[in-house]
Amino acid sequence: MRFLFLVKCPEGDGPPPKSFMDFMGNAATEAFQAGTMIDTGGLAPSAMSTRVRLEGGRVNILDGPFSEAKEVIGGYAIMELPSREEACQSAKWLMDSHREHWPGWEGEVEVRQMLGPDDFEQMCR
Repeated sequence: MRFLFLVKCPEGDGPPPKSFMDFMGNAATEAFQAGTMIDTGGLAPSAMSTRVRLEGGRVNILDGPFSEAKEVIGGYAIMELPSREEACQSAKWLMDSHREHWPGWEGEVEVRQMLGPDDFEQMCR
């Protein structure tokens, strides 16, 4: 089963400490080699992003920063894991790693199963 991990945190916390980046780099290498991680990355701040919105039949484009953004998606990972339970344990490990290697950081990981065409067909039955 494929899962998308969305790492959410307050914007403006600054860059991660080098020790955290080194630890996560090693952990990502191991996960890629084990075949459990498909992709991962950090995201630029909202000041560097654009929203394209369809509302009321019109498409609008708005460049950041976005004043209403209190919490943003700071990073992501796409994981291949056997179950939702294992995905949740992996997300817990990620938060424990933040606590240990980035003291004072606060945030969350949203774990969402990724669905393919076969999954949608089963949902419609």
